[in-house]
Amino acid sequence: MSTRLYVAGEEPDDDIVPRFEPVEQVVARLELAGPERFAPSVRAGVDVRGDGSMEAYRGRVRREVIAARGSENPFTALRRTFMQADQAR
Repeated sequence: MSTRLYVAGEEPDDDIVPRFEPVEQVVARLELAGPERFAPSVRAGVDVRGDGSMEAYRGRVRREVIAARGSENPFTALRRTFMQADQAR
């Protein structure tokens, strides 16, 4: 196993440190869970990406992206999805 020191300003080798585009990085996350307190049956939220884009999702471990329709923003798409689920019950 070899160790290499990096000088400030030097770019590390691409095979050692993976590079992620801003759209692949999550810089902020809003998570919702409920209505139960200790074992919520609903988990969802909105991710803010490094490029400023946002996407709504549902689930915790296996996330399902909620696509916005027309001029919807991610928050409206999230609300629409849960209103439909609530009406189906």
